[in-house]
Amino acid sequence: MSNKTKAPLTSNQMTPGIMISLDKKIYRVESAVKVTVAKGTPFIKTKLKNMMTDEVIEKNFKESQTVQEVTLDERHLEFLYIEGKDYLFLDIGNLKKILVPKNIIGDKVNYIKEGIEVKAMFYGEAIFSVELPQFLELMIVKTDSSEHVAQMSNATKVAYLETGAKIEVPLFMETGDIVKVDTSSNDFIQRV
Repeated sequence: MSNKTKAPLTSNQMTPGIMISLDKKIYRVESAVKVTVAKGTPFIKTKLKNMMTDEVIEKNFKESQTVQEVTLDERHLEFLYIEGKDYLFLDIGNLKKILVPKNIIGDKVNYIKEGIEVKAMFYGEAIFSVELPQFLELMIVKTDSSEHVAQMSNATKVAYLETGAKIEVPLFMETGDIVKVDTSSNDFIQRV
């Protein structure tokens, strides 16, 4: 796949989910609403998410203003190891090594371990986001004491996983158990 800069579109054609290039940055359109005012020119009010920083900004466009839509490439990467402050991945498609900055990984670091495959979005050689698999199977390396909650129904305790993540698990789970975790919600799914 190669990056494509699509034909320009107008601001009133923007819909949530499309990617645009603005001020040499890539944004995903989160919302776009046409605003008409009693005495004045209608405009398009948008919320845009910066794909590098996750910052959401509001920006108004003139009606029919030209906007540059872009297409991001999706690549599959396998985590190898931490190198300095960055994370080294192998691009499964072309077998090239790619350094991913810590800020792109963000809080997903709690589920990164050697061999984990992620989906990454690129524009050119710049990486914009990393998406974990929804479910991972990980080992519990430690659990908090559960003596004080043993009388409660549906009681849980905190478990620390091999990747550093902290999740709530049922009281019967112990160190060494393998658990299936929903990485999007940090929820325990089942013992494996």
